[in-house]
Amino acid sequence: MSKTKPKSAEQEKLFRVLPRQVDQTVAAGLREWLPGQSWSAVRRLLATRRVTINGNLSVDAGRRLRLTDVVKLLPESAAPPPGEHDVKVRYLDRHLIVVEKPSGMTTTRHAEEREMSSRRRQLQPTLDEFLPRLIAKMERGKSGKGEKGMKGVKGEKSTKDKRNLKIRPVHRLDRDTSGLLVFARTAEAQKHLEQQFRVHSIQRRYLAVVRGTVEAQTIESSLVRDRGDGRRGSTTLPDVGKHSVTHVRPIEQLGGYTLIECRLETGRTHQIRIHLSELGHPLCGDKVYGQPLFRAGEPDASGAPRLALCAVELGFVHPTTGETMLFETPPPRDFEEFVRRLRHK
Repeated sequence: MSKTKPKSAEQEKLFRVLPRQVDQTVAAGLREWLPGQSWSAVRRLLATRRVTINGNLSVDAGRRLRLTDVVKLLPESAAPPPGEHDVKVRYLDRHLIVVEKPSGMTTTRHAEEREMSSRRRQLQPTLDEFLPRLIAKMERGKSGKGEKGMKGVKGEKSTKDKRNLKIRPVHRLDRDTSGLLVFARTAEAQKHLEQQFRVHSIQRRYLAVVRGTVEAQTIESSLVRDRGDGRRGSTTLPDVGKHSVTHVRPIEQLGGYTLIECRLETGRTHQIRIHLSELGHPLCGDKVYGQPLFRAGEPDASGAPRLALCAVELGFVHPTTGETMLFETPPPRDFEEFVRRLRHK
């Protein structure tokens, strides 16, 4: 008796934006790339989390395409993006809030997105858009999860008539990086915290998994916004770029990969990712800096579920009390599971 062969699984499809498609909506681009698909079918692909742009989930049919965008159609729906319930509050008072950001959540809205309608912004809220609601719940004493997240941490509750729900970012983590962040709640706290970041007195420690074997070292370079292909990178030109310093220490060898600790002396955008990539040891799961400049490199065979980077320590001086604040957190479950899998690979 003959057996019916199972249908082959739908394959992932990759699309690159053409010059004539710049500023078209992603829905219009998908209709062009997928002949025969109706508008409703394309919107359904977006709504069911089947589309990513530059590795990030895209559910907004009206999102405008850029020339550098890479659009991917997934064979199956991706996991839902993190929400308010995934944010852990570690400390809260009238002046600041310290939280643990989950991977997959943007810290703040990008400049070009700030003029979006509120409906479009709510498709994928950012961390700073979640926090006012979380703070309001906690200060009303109605957030069981928030109180649990703050166990063992001294915090102040504002009285109802003095409540300040405004959030003032002073630093950021990449969308796919998880870990500790501090936000100011007053202009005075923002000024003091920004000054600490400016003079590099903030204590920051990260864990990462990179390709290859890495030795203990300090990496220094001058970082520029465009290394030649539209991405950030280092330059050797004199008096150009921002001085950046990363201190690297190996923790564990994982076959062809290394678990490392990175301490930041400076905190430039994408600093750790750029420094390790230029050293020849890109972070596992890095879709931006995983390949060398202007040439093909070895593909990432690690199977990393996302960018293997998490901020596990954050220290600073409280802007009003002068108290030294130090927060630590273990790596999240997906990071630990990835490391465990590499140990037994």
